[in-house]
Order: sequence, then structure tokens, then C-alpha cells
Amino acid sequence: MAQLAAAEPLVVTQVAASRRSLAARLWSQPSGRAGLIILAIMVLAGLASLAGLVPDNPDAQNPAATLRGPAAAHLFGTDQYGRDVLSRVMAGTVLSLQTALLAVAICAVLGTLGGVAAGYFGGVISSVVTSIADLLFAIPSILLALAIVSGLGAGWQNTAIAVGISYTPIFIRVVRGPVLAIRDADYVKAAHVLPGVGGILAVQVTLALGWAVLIEASLDFLGLGPPPPAATLGLMVSDGTNIAGIAWWTLAFPAIAVVLLVLGFTLTGDGLRDALDPSTANS
Repeated sequence: MAQLAAAEPLVVTQVAASRRSLAARLWSQPSGRAGLIILAIMVLAGLASLAGLVPDNPDAQNPAATLRGPAAAHLFGTDQYGRDVLSRVMAGTVLSLQTALLAVAICAVLGTLGGVAAGYFGGVISSVVTSIADLLFAIPSILLALAIVSGLGAGWQNTAIAVGISYTPIFIRVVRGPVLAIRDADYVKAAHVLPGVGGILAVQVTLALGWAVLIEASLDFLGLGPPPPAATLGLMVSDGTNIAGIAWWTLAFPAIAVVLLVLGFTLTGDGLRDALDPSTANS
């Protein structure tokens, strides 16, 4: 018992060192470093919005200040209702992030459970799970999400559910293969496979967050997200498209926010994949 007790701090120290090493390798990757910096900026903007540190109320209309270009009073200008575009972009970033996080949590949990069940039990369970995954995978994610959210109704929670379901088959496929290898391996081999499964899932989660932001913005663009006056990036892009000829800023800044979010998650995912690559780690 004394030996076990003495070993526990050593295990904790080794895990902490491994995490620090992974963080250092991720930061050493140009794509990972760029992605983390972009995400840090966007998350800080979202947190500032949640804390009320915005230039103006995102939903406050000012008929006397409609369609004003970027200036000191309104850094991103105002929209057709006189609302501050910067404040709305910051609020929209919050909605995009919370929708993406919930969506990926749904698909990661469902996909991991489905992949583990299919890989470990095999037989009928594997056939049923993989058949459902193949059926869903055959439908483009945006169309599947569009159909689901049309049935559930508007709202960011329903958008998250739709996006989560549409991406579940990807996680099933990602998890099932390694679990098949683990099931037939001995203890030592399985111990080497499990960290690889965690790495694959971490990369897939990061990349899925970017795609979730993109699909969420697409659904909002089509009017299937939270109804007005909610500040959603996709709806702002949709509204800005109609008046881009006379007020380019109403389209440009929300669109740039969407691009930055997707780019940040994608670059971070690429950097994480390279950081987890043994050949890169040893170099």
C-alpha cells in the first residue's frame, strides 16, 4: 500500500508533464499557434460581450444613426436600424461559440458511444450502428441539419441539436476502428492504442467545432436560427447582403467573424494533429 501511495504522485506528475509537453508542441506548430491566437481573440470578444463590456446594447435601435460607416463612435459602423455592428458581432460570436460547443458535445458523446458499441460488441450491434451511420453519412451535413432544424423549430439549442446529429456519423467512424484493434489486442498493445484514440478524438472535436460554426451560420443565414432581434452572425450576413452596396460594413465584419472562428478551429485542429504525430513529436 505504501508503494502504491508513493507511486500516485509520480503518475500525476507524469500526466501533467505530458500535458505540458503537448501544449508546448501545439504552440510550436505555426498552424496551432496561429489558431490559438485567433481563438483567444474571438473568445475574449465573446467574454467581453457576456460581461457587458460592449460599446452599446446589441439590440438597441437608434433611428438617428442608421447606416453610419466605421468611425470613432462606432468602430464597425451601424446597421439599417442604427444598431452598433461591433456590439452585435461580439454578441453573435457568443451565440456561435455556445451553439458549436453544444453541437460538438452532442456528436462527440453519441458518436463515441456508438463507435465503442459497434467496435467492442460487433455482430448485430455493429451492423445496426454502422448502417445508421452510413445512412446519415450519405446525406450532406448541411441538408441533414436543415431538415432537422426545420422540424424542431428556430432557436440556438435546436440548431445545436441538428448540427450535433448531422456530425455524429463522423465520430462513429473515427472511434470504431481503434476500438476494433483494442478489442483483439492484449493489455500492452491496448495501452498503446488508447492514447491514440484520445488524440484522434481531440483533433476531430477541434475540427468539428469549426464546421459547426459554419453550419450554424448557414442555418442562421437561411432564417432557421434564433429569431430577430437576436444577434447571430449568419443573420447579420444575410441582412448585410441586401445592403452591401451602400453599407459594406454590415456584411464584411460579421462575415470576417465567421471566417476567423472557422479558421481558428481549423488551424488549431491541424496544429494538434501535427503535435500528436509521433514523427513530429520526436523531431
